[in-house]
Amino acid sequence: MHISNRRVYRDYQISDKLEVGLVLSGAEVKSIKGGHMQLEESFVRFKDGELWLENAHIHPYGFADNRTYDPRRRRKLLAHKKELLKIKLKVDQGMSLVALACYNKGRNLKLEIGVARSKKNYEKREVIKKRDIQREVEVVLRGKS
Repeated sequence: MHISNRRVYRDYQISDKLEVGLVLSGAEVKSIKGGHMQLEESFVRFKDGELWLENAHIHPYGFADNRTYDPRRRRKLLAHKKELLKIKLKVDQGMSLVALACYNKGRNLKLEIGVARSKKNYEKREVIKKRDIQREVEVVLRGKS
């Protein structure tokens, strides 16, 4: 099981990555292991010296009691204090924290977060232009072989 947020790589330039744990309920774990999680609009925030995952959608598990379940609730992230301090310094310098992927590591679910800087529109256009040129070069090389 590997759930990734591909849109982040288009909108942000990732400088550092960090693996953290998630605090979840049992029904949420079952739902995520079934692949029912969306990270597209999610982000990570510092609050009271702790990391929190905000706006990540975990679909309600079908066999659980979901009367009061909020699929976009705030979820606590677990990291070592040294890592938190290192990330806090970068966030104070104006960087953002984004959720990159969620995956299994043994029996545990892990979330990969990235320290990122948002790309400007002209940077996005340059990447698209380079990709188009590379694609044209590959087509020409394939045609001559």
